[in-house]
Amino acid sequence: MRTWRRSAEPYLFIMPSLVLKLVFGVYPILWALRFMFYDYKGYGEPVFSGLANFERLMRDKLFWESVLNTFVYAGGKLLFTIPLALVLAVILNGKLRGRQLLRGVYFMPTVVSTAVMSVVFYIIFNSYNGLLNQVLKMTTVISEPLDWLGTDLAMFTAILVAAWGAIGNNMLLFLAGLQGIPKDVLESAEIDGANSWQRFRYITVPMLGPVLQIIMMLAIITALKGYESIMVLTGGGPAGKTEVMYLYMYKLLFPVSTGESIPQDIGYGSAVGFASAIIVGLITAAYFYYSKKTSRIY
Repeated sequence: MRTWRRSAEPYLFIMPSLVLKLVFGVYPILWALRFMFYDYKGYGEPVFSGLANFERLMRDKLFWESVLNTFVYAGGKLLFTIPLALVLAVILNGKLRGRQLLRGVYFMPTVVSTAVMSVVFYIIFNSYNGLLNQVLKMTTVISEPLDWLGTDLAMFTAILVAAWGAIGNNMLLFLAGLQGIPKDVLESAEIDGANSWQRFRYITVPMLGPVLQIIMMLAIITALKGYESIMVLTGGGPAGKTEVMYLYMYKLLFPVSTGESIPQDIGYGSAVGFASAIIVGLITAAYFYYSKKTSRIY
């Protein structure tokens, strides 16, 4: 009896997590996989439609525009996030007074609710009475308020907000990688006459290769799947300029408002979600294959 209890204990510990994963993770996926072959608007009986939703997907201009917007959004977010996170990690890995406090400050946006963070930034970037426009006008940088959430600047603003929320987490991962680099290697290079930039370029960055590979993969997946801050800031507008794949899917499955221009369509929304997951998976797999091939060369 005691032997049975000991062997069962590990399974009992993971059982609650496993049940939650099955109920809130696996079941919704299976539910969506089923309905993507049905014509179902959220009411009445689902009608089997075969591949009709995917035929509609291939002709859906809004979806393909959202795919392009997703690439722009993800690329811009990575362009800001990764270099800044690496620079901050290098600075805070040095002998800087108060670096523990600064690490906490820079990491704090990661634990803040995305919805709350986005509401705060909406107030800051508001075109008419936003804090940023007021400061810029007071300092005479601008004479007229900028429409940060308008057609021209909405995507740039969304990228800035997303990067602000993601830098802290990537910085922490870079810090872990930097602290794993043997100090005697850097000290030997310094004795041989290598300056700070040479040590960073020829020792630190190459030795961060495995960590950078994982950080980039996680950052790519997160950036391609992100939509929460955009939903709060612009709702995908104006005129669809910030509509990304997963926000488009969300609107089809759960209309944001009664006046939403995209009507609820659970069957088609499930097909959009499946196609979006395939796109994210293919891009991640391509990056992982290329990065592994590169690491074997170098």
